[in-house]
Amino acid sequence: MKTVKVLGSGCNNCKVTAKLIADVAQAKGVAVTVEKVEEIREIMAYGVLSTPGVVIDETVVHAGGVPTRAKVESWLQ
Repeated sequence: MKTVKVLGSGCNNCKVTAKLIADVAQAKGVAVTVEKVEEIREIMAYGVLSTPGVVIDETVVHAGGVPTRAKVESWLQ
């Protein structure tokens, strides 16, 4: 199971990103846990300055803007 964290203040882009990741994971049959991280100190600890950020298994894979579906699919392979 992959642990995916969506870093952001809870803005619409952050919500869209979390839903997109969950939808892609379900479509591909990949078990994931999607967590939202909204605490600014935790976000800054990852070095993310532009949200939403995406962390998979404690590695930052994306920062700034909603990722494309193709990008999310590549993360979950």
